[in-house]
Amino acid sequence: MNTKHIIHTHNAPQAIGTYSQAVKIHRTVYLSGQIPLVPATMTMVEGDVVAQITQVFENLQAVAHAAGGYLNDIVKLNVFLTDLAHFPIVNEIMGNYFHEPYPARAAIGVAALPKGASVEMDGIMELPQQEYA
Repeated sequence: MNTKHIIHTHNAPQAIGTYSQAVKIHRTVYLSGQIPLVPATMTMVEGDVVAQITQVFENLQAVAHAAGGYLNDIVKLNVFLTDLAHFPIVNEIMGNYFHEPYPARAAIGVAALPKGASVEMDGIMELPQQEYA
């Protein structure tokens, strides 16, 4: 039976609309897109694109932890950028949050993102066998 579990944490921005922060089915966790909102204030992080990218990784990390995993359990990461020239910055910052083997990844240039964000990321995470119940 595919029982889905809704993942929720106050350490990541609350859903803005009709979606969950993540949904877990067995060992697979589908992480919703995260933009650079500061969870405590639900406002955009102050600073440049480096601050925005860092905040997105922090938000994803909080949801991954709430689901019982770590960022390195992500097997597929999607990165949406309003300016693909920022992709090298994503690579640099990602190295602070992930270690090999890295997830499969896509980088997609988009015209706009919610709340005027420069970056959004979502992913699919596979929890280790011992986490499966």
